[in-house]
Amino acid sequence: MRIFITGGLGFVGTQLSIRLLKRGHEVTVVDHSSEPRPYTPGQVKYFSADTTIPGAWQEELIKHDAVINLAGASIFQRWNDTTKQLIYNSRILTTRNVVEAMTGEKGALLCSTSAVGYYGFQYDEELIEEDSPGDDFLAKVCVDWEKEALKAADKGVRVTITRFGIVLGKTGGALGQMISAFKKFVGGPLGSGYQWFSWIHMEDLLSAFLFVFDNQDIHGPVNVCSPNPVRNRELATALGKALSRPSLFKAPAFLIRLVLGEFGSVVLEGQRVIPAKLLRQGFMFQYPEVTGALKEVIGG
Repeated sequence: MRIFITGGLGFVGTQLSIRLLKRGHEVTVVDHSSEPRPYTPGQVKYFSADTTIPGAWQEELIKHDAVINLAGASIFQRWNDTTKQLIYNSRILTTRNVVEAMTGEKGALLCSTSAVGYYGFQYDEELIEEDSPGDDFLAKVCVDWEKEALKAADKGVRVTITRFGIVLGKTGGALGQMISAFKKFVGGPLGSGYQWFSWIHMEDLLSAFLFVFDNQDIHGPVNVCSPNPVRNRELATALGKALSRPSLFKAPAFLIRLVLGEFGSVVLEGQRVIPAKLLRQGFMFQYPEVTGALKEVIGG
């Protein structure tokens, strides 16, 4: 299969490219960097482009059987009007351009990313794919992002929306920042520590993508997260044990909001998301518990 990946030089895209190549697929990546990264597999065909703008990259996309849409500016920064517009545009405009380029040939597939932030802040409620979205900024981004992707279904494309939890992996992401704090003996719960943390090990995320590729019955939103979300304080305890560091130093809520602005509320609230669709389809998680996942990531 010929697979086209937007935003493919990032944390997830790089690992996904490696996994797809091992399965014998041809992979083309488009990203905004002028050239691929040193760790980008040599077999990957690379295009440099701003995917928020229509261009020659869309002509390349048409030659492929499937598109994985990962493009989007990082949300892990202090939010202001400028960064929020960047977060929004990088997702919605790219997805719109991807869909406009797709022809809907038989068997075409679009796997477009979203996030568990779609559900907003729902306290202790277990959230599955059929539940309603929240009304905060990130939820509204996800709603509009998904709407753009689902327009491809009108062309006969099979569309899946992969709503990511926080990805735990060895090469970066949010976990890298948490590990740094713990190694300095200043790690611990964020705010009250009672907020839910929906997560997934990188290996399970990659396997879930391949599972979705192979299962023609899967359409629409798919929660890509562990079946066992944990509270933030449980995560802090498990991470402290894995690193042999204390997990006693709470980061006060006011300080998190001061540093991160509106994004601080996302960190302090969280959501309890369950991968109901994957479980119904028989997907087996290799790392369903956070203790085992952290042990593998940190000790492996």
